[in-house]
Amino acid sequence: MARVTVEDCIDKVENRFDLVLVASHRARMLAAGSPITIDRDRDKNPVVALREIADATISPDDLKEDLIHSLQKYVEVDEPEPDTVPLIAAGGADSDDVDVAMDRMSEEELLRGLEGLKPPEDTDDDDGL
Repeated sequence: MARVTVEDCIDKVENRFDLVLVASHRARMLAAGSPITIDRDRDKNPVVALREIADATISPDDLKEDLIHSLQKYVEVDEPEPDTVPLIAAGGADSDDVDVAMDRMSEEELLRGLEGLKPPEDTDDDDGL
């Protein structure tokens, strides 16, 4: 029975190696309690899996995708892209943010400006005075 079933499955699956992978995965699914789509007729799980593929009650492409999914360690979830958030809040329509001009300062001017600053005064709060 199994030899005839393999010959019937070859036209449903690309090659024998893929057939072995897909049928064995389906047989494991049957052993785990997956519902059977054909009559069992006292056949074991591998023969039932081959008969399901031959009768086209189970899609080999779906089985292949399920096999790949079961072997993956990291499953990438396709989530929708978040909507783009505008950089400027739409609070005021007549804001002048577009016409802002930046002042340029040379390094020497920056150093002269920093020299004119006084350091903050040290206050000792620990003295209690």
